[in-house]
Amino acid sequence: MNRLIRIFLVTFVISGCSQPAEIRKGDPLESARGFIESSLKGNYDEAQKYILQDRTNIEYFNGMKDFNSKRSNDEKDGYRDANILIDSTQKISDSVTIISYSNTYKNKPSKLKLVKKNNEWLVDFKYTFTGN
Repeated sequence: MNRLIRIFLVTFVISGCSQPAEIRKGDPLESARGFIESSLKGNYDEAQKYILQDRTNIEYFNGMKDFNSKRSNDEKDGYRDANILIDSTQKISDSVTIISYSNTYKNKPSKLKLVKKNNEWLVDFKYTFTGN
């Protein structure tokens, strides 16, 4: 009987650990953190769930994935271990917010534009490159 309980507990713990993280897009800061963290860790399938789905955003996102795939393993590890530093949030309107941030690996300031669409805050990734 004890063996059966142990097997059940091990199975429960393992299955609980393998559950995907919940994608939360309820506010701009939450979406920005989810996108940045997923990107830093190289989890691009998850990061893409935060992207406003339009042709230009997808092209920029795919370009970033391709560029990052060519980084050295040391760089990838540095980004994976980095923490997010939110510098400021600027509410432009009820449906647009700009998040200024950096990370502890490459303390280089960047900006993300988040837009509210269908009650979800999504990253308008092209803003990071074009400012529009």
